[in-house]
Amino acid sequence: MKLHELTIEKANELLKKKEITAQELTEDILNRIDECESKIGAYVTIDKEGALKSAKSTDEKADFTDPLAGIPMSAKDNICTKNLKTTCCSRMLENFVPPYDATVISKLRERNAIILGKTNMDEFAIGSSTQTSFFHTTQNPWDLSRVPGGSSGGSAAAVASDECIYALGSDTGGSVRQPASYCGVVGLKPTYGRVSRFGVASLAATMDTIGPITKNVTDCAIVLSAIAGQDSFDPTSSDIPVDNYLQKLKNDVKGLKIGIPKELLYHEAVSKDVKDAVLNAIKVYEYLECICEEISLKNAEYAMSAYLVTLAAEASSELGQYDGIRYGYRTSSDYQDLKDFYKKTRGEGFGFDVKWHIILGTYLSDEKYYDKYYLKAQKIRTIIKKDFDEAFKKYDFLITPTTPTTAFKIGESSDDPFKMHMNDLCVSIVNLAGLPAISLPCGFSKGLPVGLQIIGKAFDEAGILQVAYAFEQNNDYHTRRIKERMV
Repeated sequence: MKLHELTIEKANELLKKKEITAQELTEDILNRIDECESKIGAYVTIDKEGALKSAKSTDEKADFTDPLAGIPMSAKDNICTKNLKTTCCSRMLENFVPPYDATVISKLRERNAIILGKTNMDEFAIGSSTQTSFFHTTQNPWDLSRVPGGSSGGSAAAVASDECIYALGSDTGGSVRQPASYCGVVGLKPTYGRVSRFGVASLAATMDTIGPITKNVTDCAIVLSAIAGQDSFDPTSSDIPVDNYLQKLKNDVKGLKIGIPKELLYHEAVSKDVKDAVLNAIKVYEYLECICEEISLKNAEYAMSAYLVTLAAEASSELGQYDGIRYGYRTSSDYQDLKDFYKKTRGEGFGFDVKWHIILGTYLSDEKYYDKYYLKAQKIRTIIKKDFDEAFKKYDFLITPTTPTTAFKIGESSDDPFKMHMNDLCVSIVNLAGLPAISLPCGFSKGLPVGLQIIGKAFDEAGILQVAYAFEQNNDYHTRRIKERMV
């Protein structure tokens, strides 16, 4: 196995035995990036000098007891990195260099992780395809004519093509899990409040989460253990103690009760191949002596509408700070007054999808329409949360497809925001409820990966990781990434 193909666990083993150095590992992956980037376009910023300097420093310390020490990773470009550009893939922040690290980055630096660079994304995390980036479109390593998903598509594509060992993404309505599904890797959305959001450009403050994208479930447990926990800089972060997720992994799920929400599995948008792959995954759990039963999330049909209203209204509010006065892009055109200045700056600085959501969100949250739309969406959100609470009284976990289809062609549905959001059908409902969920490969359709989503109770990340691990130990879908992708 080539060095860039290693998992966190295997690379750490070799580093501890001194069979490889962090510098050798980093150099190999930087070479892999040079080889792949013209085809994949996973990155927008590569910090070759900084990565090699960090690797050299880590080798000099010669302490690899922490499993992330000396392991090269990448971060989505909405996660602040000190002295390294963080653009949110928007013209608005094209040259923004943060003076501080996000908490998740600080935690990884403390563990001597090697930061290779920043990955491509949909502008300000609005999108499901990584086609709305100001810089370029990212290609799916399994089929270069297809999208990697979004908005964390660059992170998922980088992991899938071995251009990093693991990556971080943000998930507001499925933006870690959906691209993980399309790219045949593992992506986890933690419970809202489990991981600090400090230093991450906010899109929808009541739904944003930060999660790992990895090559397998074990690596996912390692990364989550490192980034989870309360943070005094983030008042929404939880003080519930963090489990040692790696120690909780075991290939034993006998007797667990798993519910399958029929509103999501049998939705008309879910393709036959995806449905069949999920049904086959359920058979694996039945073989492992789990009790699997179909259930009803009776208000699931309203989830997408509630999600879209919440996303647009909160995005409109969050993006109001980008006005050209304090930092970021500023129009060079002549303007008549302050209002005209704002109009030109924001009109030139934001892309179509961002402006579409701002306009819609401003309308939905207007005083005249607040009760009719945003308030009603929050009431529906409460009802959906109660549906999950009822389901978890009887079942330990829920299983759904991650996405209704496999990765679609670049250019498809790019002019139809509503159709694009249907790719988030099975994942956005989890963000509304603030629950943890993981996506992992469960099959293939015409050579493209299919993702399985496992949803757990609040703060039961250990549980969903164990259930995902048991499935992974009984198939080879995650190992086929290296053999079958195009790049």
